[in-house]
Amino acid sequence: MGLLSMVLGVVLIAALGWKLHQLAGSPHDRPLRAVTSCLACAAVAFPFGLPFGAAWLDGLTVPGTAKLLQNVLLLCTVYFLMCFYLYSAADLEQGSRRARWELVPLVAVIVVISVAMYSTPTELRGLSYGTADMTITSVATFYFVAGCYLIYALVAALYWTLRRASATRPPVSVGLRLAAAGMAGMSLGATVRGVVVVIRWLGGRVPPILPEAAAGLLAVAIPLFVVGIAYPAAAMRLAALRVWWQHRRIYHRLRPLWMILQSAYPEFVLGRVPAGRWRDAVSLRGVHRRYYRRVIECRDGLVRISPYLEQVRAEAGVEPASPAELAALLREALRAQAEGRPVGEHATPVAVPVDGGGGLDADVRELVTLAEALQRKPT
Repeated sequence: MGLLSMVLGVVLIAALGWKLHQLAGSPHDRPLRAVTSCLACAAVAFPFGLPFGAAWLDGLTVPGTAKLLQNVLLLCTVYFLMCFYLYSAADLEQGSRRARWELVPLVAVIVVISVAMYSTPTELRGLSYGTADMTITSVATFYFVAGCYLIYALVAALYWTLRRASATRPPVSVGLRLAAAGMAGMSLGATVRGVVVVIRWLGGRVPPILPEAAAGLLAVAIPLFVVGIAYPAAAMRLAALRVWWQHRRIYHRLRPLWMILQSAYPEFVLGRVPAGRWRDAVSLRGVHRRYYRRVIECRDGLVRISPYLEQVRAEAGVEPASPAELAALLREALRAQAEGRPVGEHATPVAVPVDGGGGLDADVRELVTLAEALQRKPT
C-alpha cells in the first residue's frame, strides 16, 4: 500500500467515524444518513481496490468478484452523494421520491456490469483497467457502462455542490469547493477513461497521454473529494479544540483566586471540590463545565467579599490602581472576614471591565489578571 493510499484510507475512516457519531445523535436526518452512506460505501470499497484485498475476496469466491464489488460500491457512493443533495435542496417528500427514482438507473447499471463481468472468461476478469482486453465486448461494456453512470452522478452532484457552496459560509463552503474540485476532476478523469475504452474496443491505438492524464486526474481528485467532505468537520473540531484548550488554561489560571475565596466561603462552591491539585491538573474531562463553574464561583466569592474589600479600601484611603494593589486589598479583606469584623452588606463591583462591556470574555480576563496578581508574593 502506497503512502497516498494509506493517508486516503485514514482520512476516509476518520470522516466516516465522525459522520457515524453525528448520525447516532440524529438517526432520522436524511441528508446526514445519505452522506454517511456515501462515506461507508467508499470505505468498504477501498480495500477491494488494493491487491491483497482483491486477492482475498477472489480467493473466497470467484475471480472478478472483488472488482465487481468495488465498482458496485463506488456506484452506490455517488448515488448516495446525489441523495444528499436531493434531501437537502428539495422538499423532503419530493427529494425522497426523486431518490427512489434514481435507484432505477443505479440498479440497471449494476445488473449490466454484473452480467458483463460474469460473461467474461475467468482468466480475464482479474486484469486491471490498464491491462484488460477491451476488444472483448463484455470487458468494454463493464468499464464503459460503469463510467457513464459515474459521470452522470458526479456531474449532477457537482452542480448541486457549487450551488450549495455559494450559499454557505466557511468552513462548510471551503469543504464544498474542495469536494466540487474533486468531483470535477473525477468527472473529467472518468470521461477520458470512457474515450479510451471506446478507442480500445474499436481496436484503435490509444495515445499514451490519455490514460496517464486520466490516472493523474483520479489520483488527485479522489483524495481531494475525501478531504473536502471531511474538511468542515475537521475545521469545526479544531475550533472546538482551541476553545477547549483555552478554557482548560483559564480554569487553572483562576485557581489562586478560587482557592482563597473557596477557603473563605466554602458554601459557594458548586458541586464537589476537585479531589486534588495534581488530579485536577491532569483531568481532561468536563473542561467546559469546570471552567464555567469556576468563573461563577470566583465571581460569587468576590461579590460576597466586596463589603470587606470596600471597608479596607476606605480605611486605606486609596483606590487600587493596579492588579497587585487590588490583590493586596483582597488579602486584607479576607483577613477581616476571617476575624469576623463588622461590615455592611452593600456589595460593590470588583475586578470588572473598565468600560463595563466585552461580555463574559472581558469579565474572565479581569478575573485572570487578579488571580495572577494573587499568585505573586506580596512585596
